[in-house]
Amino acid sequence: MRFTLLTFCAAAVVAATLVPGSAALAESGPAPEGGREAGISLTAGPSTVGPGGEADLRLAGCAGRTATGESDAFVSAARFSPAAGGGLFAEARISSDARPGDHTVHVTCTDDKADTGTNGATATAKVTVTGRGRATPLAPVAAGGGGAALFAAGDGGQEGPGTTHTATGLVVAAVAAVAVALRGRRRRDRGPATD
Repeated sequence: MRFTLLTFCAAAVVAATLVPGSAALAESGPAPEGGREAGISLTAGPSTVGPGGEADLRLAGCAGRTATGESDAFVSAARFSPAAGGGLFAEARISSDARPGDHTVHVTCTDDKADTGTNGATATAKVTVTGRGRATPLAPVAAGGGGAALFAAGDGGQEGPGTTHTATGLVVAAVAAVAVALRGRRRRDRGPATD
């Protein structure tokens, strides 16, 4: 009985330790940088993008059905269209020669109806371009290997298990300890085996 109580207490301590940790590790979405006029807000995500990558842009508060976004980091202007969940959405490709650092995205709202008050309104957001990494093709050929060449060359980019793997291992260990304790208790309750 005492061993079972100890096992459950240990499992409770492990669970109490992991729950706040997982909440702290949860990523929150990028906050809107803000619109200057008429309640227009622009959100850019992910907050960091490598050269050749794509940034998702979401515009809220624009009464029109189109908008245009520009940045010195983009290959070309981003054309916004209506999003399924409301607002406007665009994807912008980051130029392969964009300098690393912060880049401002400027969006101008284009209204179909001039009386809405948001025609010509602007909003800004920030996109951070990371350093120039290994160049990746835009449309790689499906030649097999599944990316194994990157790992064979030693550029796999993984350095070992992280916090998520450690937390998962602790949870599995706690579950195993509880299972062993329950099995031992059940065996003691049945008594010695008779032939």
